[in-house]
Amino acid sequence: MAENGRSVSAGMIAGAIGGLAASWVMNVFMEAAGEKIQQAAARWDGSGKKEQAQQSQARNEAGHEEPKEDATMKTADAVVSAVTGGRHLTMTGKQRGGPMVHYAFGALMGALYGMAAEATPVSTVGFGTAFGGVLFAVADLWAVPALHLSGSSADAPISSLATPFSAHLVYGATTEGVRRLVRAAV
Repeated sequence: MAENGRSVSAGMIAGAIGGLAASWVMNVFMEAAGEKIQQAAARWDGSGKKEQAQQSQARNEAGHEEPKEDATMKTADAVVSAVTGGRHLTMTGKQRGGPMVHYAFGALMGALYGMAAEATPVSTVGFGTAFGGVLFAVADLWAVPALHLSGSSADAPISSLATPFSAHLVYGATTEGVRRLVRAAV
């Protein structure tokens, strides 16, 4: 235990637990927001291609649309490929591995946040929302495109970033809330 009741190791554990819980909350938030966004996009895709958007929705509903790989699925495949010497996951394997990557990353980032919160309490500013915003900028806007796990965010309309940004704010606040609860208990 360090001065003033601070312990970096306890903060790391509390942050990891917070990050895991926040990853789940973030998923729930994204699913709820995603459904609303898909419904709106199906009615109008924003570029004047209403008919094309309706056809795309019809293909999706009919089950003819190929599942898309997100960054976590691509990361899971890259990890397996690196560990196995070049073998790749099937689409089912990617769909199972993607959430594992998401939760592992969420726990890791939560652990780092918990350590920072113990070392410099100013890092908790905004009840974790500043952390969530910085994580969005570094991970989603910079690292994911730089590692070729998705297209460049520069190509996406600004409005398409609102939901993922909001989800990261939710992640940050949830991480902080759970971290505080766990730290109060230990």
